[in-house]
Amino acid sequence: MVHETAQKPNGIGYLLQGVTLIRQPGLRRFVIMPLMTNLILFSLCFYWLFSKLESLSDWLLNAVPDWLSWLQYLLWPIAIVTILLVFSFIFSLVANWIAAPFNGLLAEQVEQRLTGQKLPDVSIWALIKDVPRLFRREWQKLVYFIPRALICLLLFFIPVLGQTVAPLLWFLFSGWMAAVQYCDYPFDNHKIPFHQMRAQLLNHKTTNLTFGLIVTVLTTIPIINLFIMPIAICGATAMWVDRYRTKAL
Repeated sequence: MVHETAQKPNGIGYLLQGVTLIRQPGLRRFVIMPLMTNLILFSLCFYWLFSKLESLSDWLLNAVPDWLSWLQYLLWPIAIVTILLVFSFIFSLVANWIAAPFNGLLAEQVEQRLTGQKLPDVSIWALIKDVPRLFRREWQKLVYFIPRALICLLLFFIPVLGQTVAPLLWFLFSGWMAAVQYCDYPFDNHKIPFHQMRAQLLNHKTTNLTFGLIVTVLTTIPIINLFIMPIAICGATAMWVDRYRTKAL
């Protein structure tokens, strides 16, 4: 059964729970598909990114006005971090689309392990039939993401603001979207509407934002980024069981 504690973990604590959960024998087979998806996509995408990193950073720094050219040495590392954050988030978005059915299955198995309650066995055929619904849910996340991302990205084209404030806003937005992305799997397994899930996350926004920001940072680190998807799913499911499940069901 769920272990009750006087004080619930914070975002870091849930992510650490995810690290512990993916190593449990009963869950390892459900980690394979998210892990393989990350391995293939991140290997290809980061190879391309690092081959273009210099030209992309030059393009971003060229937006700085001539009278602020003396700041380029200071802004260069900010430009590099910004590029890594933007591309890491985009690649994570694609990986989650591809692995969505398997991510939901992993969240389901983690919930069963944490609650001790037997969930119905899901056949391969049932999983295939559920794919359209899962992709509709991913589409809802994309519709939520695109207009907000465009506003953040437009800020990058504003001199000075685009090289200072915009990277910070993008970092915070990426963290929030990471929390939305991974926490949504256990919510969606119980057919809880997307707007209701977002409202629930806002009730614990500090915990969720901390969780998402750490996931975002780890996504930019080679090798670690290969494992972050299943870890985040497990951690987010632990958060669902601990903070949301009783109220939502």
